[in-house]
Amino acid sequence: MSATRRQILAGSGALGVGVGIAFTGALSDLFAGTASAQDLGHEGYGPLVPDPNGLLDLPKGFRYRVLSREGDPLRSGEGLVPSNHDGMTALPARDGRVHLVRNHENRPTAAHPVPTVEGLTYDPAGKGGCTALTLDSRNKVLSERVAIAGTAVNCAGGPTPWLTWLTCEETEDKAGTNGYAKDHGFIFEVDPSDPRRTGAVPLTAMGRFQHEAIAVDPHRGIVYETEDAFLNPFGLFYRFLPEKPLGGVGSLRAGGRLQAMRVPGVADLSSIQTTGAVFDGIEWVDVPDPFAAETPVRLQDFGPKGITHAQKLEGCYWGGSCVYFVSSFARGSDGSAADHFGQIWRYDPQRRRLTLVVVFGPDTDVQLPGESPDNICLAPSGGLMVCEDGNGAQHVFGVTRSGEVYAMARGRQNIGTPEAPEWGEFAGVTFSPDGETMYVNCYTPGTTFAVTGPWRR
Repeated sequence: MSATRRQILAGSGALGVGVGIAFTGALSDLFAGTASAQDLGHEGYGPLVPDPNGLLDLPKGFRYRVLSREGDPLRSGEGLVPSNHDGMTALPARDGRVHLVRNHENRPTAAHPVPTVEGLTYDPAGKGGCTALTLDSRNKVLSERVAIAGTAVNCAGGPTPWLTWLTCEETEDKAGTNGYAKDHGFIFEVDPSDPRRTGAVPLTAMGRFQHEAIAVDPHRGIVYETEDAFLNPFGLFYRFLPEKPLGGVGSLRAGGRLQAMRVPGVADLSSIQTTGAVFDGIEWVDVPDPFAAETPVRLQDFGPKGITHAQKLEGCYWGGSCVYFVSSFARGSDGSAADHFGQIWRYDPQRRRLTLVVVFGPDTDVQLPGESPDNICLAPSGGLMVCEDGNGAQHVFGVTRSGEVYAMARGRQNIGTPEAPEWGEFAGVTFSPDGETMYVNCYTPGTTFAVTGPWRR
């Protein structure tokens, strides 16, 4: 099915919603094992109710709690809550508690850098990193502290089966650039229960490039990685074959092989516009120089057959027996082979098969053309939650099993002026281990929300 912007707008009651979606039943594998098989339809949980506090609009029956805001004091006393809240995960802790690990996508100009802490700092000139919150069963914040510092542009990442977080630097800056003392563009492991256990050690074998997100195959231990390259030449989709698969905390330091995906006959994923399109015989090619000492990985020589590129590869998620990844948008004006407002792809490692399962736009009203999917996660309702990263008012959208799109949340934090309003994008959507709370960040001004309500009604 496909729906225009206006159809979704009318059905959801959400002013400014701007997503058109084409859908195929290939998402059924992603939803396998979720607790509920309900299909909410395009109305979702109902119309969004304006928040009198001007922060977050939610459907009736849902409520939020602000857990943390940038510029407030960290509870650890280490400094202020850093800026630019981005990727995040919720991991189970003892006694029903939850560890929230939160990225800060800070560049050298960040208003509030991640405070440097001895033993947890990679490069003192880096302003990014992660903070970790521990919550009780009622989402009361028990602690909040620095988990890693001195990194740069920490965008997304992903959890591991052994309950740590892999935080990704979305930059390729070398030492001497932007004042940095060390090379950047790496993945770092963060243990929220004991950050000093993981420290600030770059996992160099996993590549140095503009990392976005990762997903770990819980059966084989393979780590899939996305590269968020905005302008041509675009990024690649990678897999990392660890020397010690599923080896636990610190095991990825042992190294492994980094490979890039080649789709035979397809140079640019944006050229594929038909949902359900299937490509068998996917190839994986060794990266010549994962450290990118001289040449960025996406520009390296992968042989006469070349390699497959895609613009804005962002969210990455493991579901069922497959890995899903997002191309946030593609624009011919930037050099892409075709335009779209977002794609979700599925790779099945058993069959070596790649399938295009969702396409957002561009058969929508183009008055606000920038709406794009970014972070994604499974919801306890049996569907998908997608963070919007575009122009105008920003939303968290739900996508049901049958492909219906509904608005779950709308940001109300206007950070511009009445004449030129801007809204902070959503990022880091994730659910508590018991499925009762949705956690999500507003990027700017950095705010972390806990949303509760009748998820399983």
